[in-house]
Amino acid sequence: MDKKIALLAQVFMTCIMAATMSGIMSLIALGPSEEWLAGWPLQFAIAWPIAFALTMVAWPASMKLAFAVRRTGPDASGGEGARGTA
Repeated sequence: MDKKIALLAQVFMTCIMAATMSGIMSLIALGPSEEWLAGWPLQFAIAWPIAFALTMVAWPASMKLAFAVRRTGPDASGGEGARGTA
């Protein structure tokens, strides 16, 4: 995969995940209120850079794990599986 594409994907993925998780977790903690709406942008601003930094470490490890699992799975040849999917 092109490094620029991978980096952009991480930016988008972490933005989406940080927005949804910070919103959901603060909603659970505070309930639907003006306080929640006022606090969510700050929680997101804190969460996004942390999520992005963590994916820089976790992405390579996750890829290695995915390839390791795929190679040791029931269809290690890389061909189509029993249901016609790779």
